Amino acid sequence: MKKVIILFSLIALMASCKSKQKASSATKPKPVEVATDARIPIEELDPEQKKRAYEFGKRILNACNTSRFKPFNSSEATPSVIANVTESKITKTCLKFRLKYGDFKDLTLVEVVRNKKDETNVYRYKADYSKKIANKELRVIMNEENKLVAIKTTDWTDKYTPIK
Repeated sequence: MKKVIILFSLIALMASCKSKQKASSATKPKPVEVATDARIPIEELDPEQKKRAYEFGKRILNACNTSRFKPFNSSEATPSVIANVTESKITKTCLKFRLKYGDFKDLTLVEVVRNKKDETNVYRYKADYSKKIANKELRVIMNEENKLVAIKTTDWTDKYTPIK
């Protein structure tokens, strides 16, 4: 009989602990999402950084037309970019792009978004190709030292969505 009473009291104790956990988790406030990105008017940009971002983007995409790529150095890009943007990777990507989109023509700056989380500027360019079906976006991410932090190409969308 003692064993049955002890067993029931243990079950009751465990049940009360679970119900308290559910109640306490339901009352926790949800975290407030803070906007980490803000658009920067193009007129307010640092002209030097704007020029460098354009040149870096054009250098990479022009490599598809010329089959020549000048690697980035430490004064132009971060070590991770230097390690990841290699001639072999550029060549592999360029083969796909030239077949699908044709020759690269130029970049058009659409907007610049300030990422407050890591203090970088995301330059969104619309890439123009010889084939009209090409709607590609090139993102050139620059830090405060005017160094290339990342570069990414995606399909064009009018609405900016952060890189994950």
